[in-house]
Amino acid sequence: MDAHSFIDNEVKTNDVVLFMKGTPQFPMCGFSGQVVQILDYLGVPYKGINVLESDALRQGIKDYANWPTIPQLYVKGEFVGGCDIVREMFQAGELQTHFKDAGVAVRETTA
Repeated sequence: MDAHSFIDNEVKTNDVVLFMKGTPQFPMCGFSGQVVQILDYLGVPYKGINVLESDALRQGIKDYANWPTIPQLYVKGEFVGGCDIVREMFQAGELQTHFKDAGVAVRETTA
């Protein structure tokens, strides 16, 4: 299976996917770590995929979304954004709404 097919399959068969450097347990860059912290804080179940395991995967995810940076968050097959976008959406409460609108359970948090 080529990188594009692998990415397409992961995005379409998992409700929430984070393509990242490292793993959710051991992020290998600060930006990936920030997105993991946000997802964990919200209690969102997600699949983390380590792009450092394959050069083809690392380049493939950039080509897939036409987005130059990693991490990349996908919800129900839709590209949401990278670290800055996810962080801004989270701080504004938009990320939580986006998950709920997509039918993804989010832990209730108090501001």
